[in-house]
Amino acid sequence: MKHVRRTLPRLLRLLALTALVGAGQAYADNYAEITQLLKTGKAAEALTKADQRLAESPRDPQLRFLRGVAQADSGKQNDAIVTFTKLTEEYPELPEPYNNLAVLYANQNQLDKSRAALEMAIRTNPSYATAHENLGDIYAKLASQAYSKALQLDGSNANSVRPKLALIRNLFTAETRAAARPVAATPTPPPAPAAVVAATKATTPVVAPASSATPAPAATPPAPEAAAPAAAPPPAKPAAVDTAVQDVTEAVQRWAAAWAAKDMKAYLASYGKEFDPPGRQTRAAWEKEREARIVGKSSISVKLSDLDVTVQGHKATARFHQAYSADTLNVSSRKTLDLVQHQGRWLIVRESTGG
Repeated sequence: MKHVRRTLPRLLRLLALTALVGAGQAYADNYAEITQLLKTGKAAEALTKADQRLAESPRDPQLRFLRGVAQADSGKQNDAIVTFTKLTEEYPELPEPYNNLAVLYANQNQLDKSRAALEMAIRTNPSYATAHENLGDIYAKLASQAYSKALQLDGSNANSVRPKLALIRNLFTAETRAAARPVAATPTPPPAPAAVVAATKATTPVVAPASSATPAPAATPPAPEAAAPAAAPPPAKPAAVDTAVQDVTEAVQRWAAAWAAKDMKAYLASYGKEFDPPGRQTRAAWEKEREARIVGKSSISVKLSDLDVTVQGHKATARFHQAYSADTLNVSSRKTLDLVQHQGRWLIVRESTGG
């Protein structure tokens, strides 16, 4: 399947579980070494190196992910499927293994399995744009197959079916040409806090030209001008806004604390009735799934930093960097919560990762 196959090198090399690079320097060096081998097309060497490292750390999810990448690049598609499948079973919170599994299935023309894997990736992270794009490709391929079947069964529909089929095929051809671009290296580092990302702009002082040998006559000093009135200070922020920002900040912190404490009553109470669960789940199904994932962990840590809150009336947005740890899993990511005020409480109505 050409239009999905062309995404394989980009996706498998780009999505190396960026959130899991939270180990020590030795581990980071291992990841970088294997990544460099993959980047330079030495998949067999990368696979050997990954196997050696996994003999020492068999549970390391980052190494296992890179092993799956090396297996796929070495032509061992079925082995890669096994690797990514086990990662989805052990780390269902992460969308990247689902996405790469979907690409491998698509290469084998198992489109229903590919679609199911992508839907799981989106269910895990609704803001995962790559999975949305790939799911669109799968639906388009399924449509192409359906149109072709319709032509085989009833040629009288050719006038209506063939233009649609041609449109899809032309789209795939254009995408294939556009996809011939450099591949990003892996693993991509986790997003840095906004304060670190902001670039500093250096200014070059303007140097006056050197004076000539004959000094110019001194200029008559201009008459003093009336002092310009001092600029009015910016209007003070209303106290109500400051109070609302503080209330939202405390609401977000309570949500994180309840999550870390596995206090499901307080955690679920942080979400408003308008909250739309991901993956077209019902609210009851989403709550049941969240409880199973949270209560099933032996320990959870949720640390927030770089919290930025904006309030407009009864709506607010909180953006922050989240460091999540549960058992052997460590995830670092940017997160956004949209909240609304209801009867004096700020409740979450939407949450997204990244950005």
